[in-house]
Amino acid sequence: MLQIFLVTFPFFALIAAGYAAARSRVLPLDAIPGLNTFVLYFALPCMLFRFGARTPIAQLLDGSVALVWGVCALIVVGAVVWGTRSARIGWNDAAFGALVAAFPNTGFMGVPLLAALLGPQVAGPVIITIAFDTLVTSSVCIALSRLDGADEHGAAKAVRQAMRGMSVNPLPWSILLGALVSAVQLKLPAPIADTIAMLADAASPAALFTIGAVLARSALLSRGHALQFPEAPHRGLSRIGDVLPVVIVKLVVHPLLVYAVARGAMALGLPISPMALAAIVLVAALPSASNVAMLAERFGADNGRIARIILWTTVAAFFSFPLAVAWIR
Repeated sequence: MLQIFLVTFPFFALIAAGYAAARSRVLPLDAIPGLNTFVLYFALPCMLFRFGARTPIAQLLDGSVALVWGVCALIVVGAVVWGTRSARIGWNDAAFGALVAAFPNTGFMGVPLLAALLGPQVAGPVIITIAFDTLVTSSVCIALSRLDGADEHGAAKAVRQAMRGMSVNPLPWSILLGALVSAVQLKLPAPIADTIAMLADAASPAALFTIGAVLARSALLSRGHALQFPEAPHRGLSRIGDVLPVVIVKLVVHPLLVYAVARGAMALGLPISPMALAAIVLVAALPSASNVAMLAERFGADNGRIARIILWTTVAAFFSFPLAVAWIR
């Protein structure tokens, strides 16, 4: 257990550093979008491209892993929407609560952390989970979030918006390009390969620091919103009952569900290796993706609630994730 903590501690320490820098305003809040842009459009795509290019194409097209992960993601989405929707929490807030429960912080945190823990061979299963959550899970939740609207075509519009969003998201494109390079076994010229490598090496520290900064900004903005609009206390000041169950689903139910479904699939004869099993269970045990808060804000959901879920899962994962690593090993 101590060895696991020694591996995971620097990752959470960088998140804490980013949180402290933004919270104390050493890092101006206006600078955070620039950090996010660097990570999302430059460093992280290069990291995913490099992983994809170095991973055998068969691992990137593992249908068994995709099936298990997809079934579990949709079960979590359906269960959270069903369990949280009420007179106070409509389709919009329930859908984004489901997204934050089913969408781990795989890109910013999971790829470098799992590679450090299990080795580069986990890239295939991890990339599959990123592709599914980016393309399918997000689209389903955005479509569900529009069911509150009076416009009968709200869900269809949301699907079109989600498709447009995916077309400009660099992560699926970097995964696709990496897979193509792997499939044709293309060797890039040294200057291009070195440039990609430099950006890829910067992805891990920059992404982790940015996660902390984004969480701090969300907390500060939510507090400011609550002070500005005290007549709407559930906006930006969510009840613990609106947050804690989703946190438990994310950190406990989700990884256990993935483990159970994967074991069942293996018993039925689907080819899932022990390494792939460990990888997808640990991906499910990661804290919630920080970009869900930005999506929630964009679509008018209770961003304060989403930000608190992300913050709580990130803090709790400092203790729960090493336990998950020790258990799955």
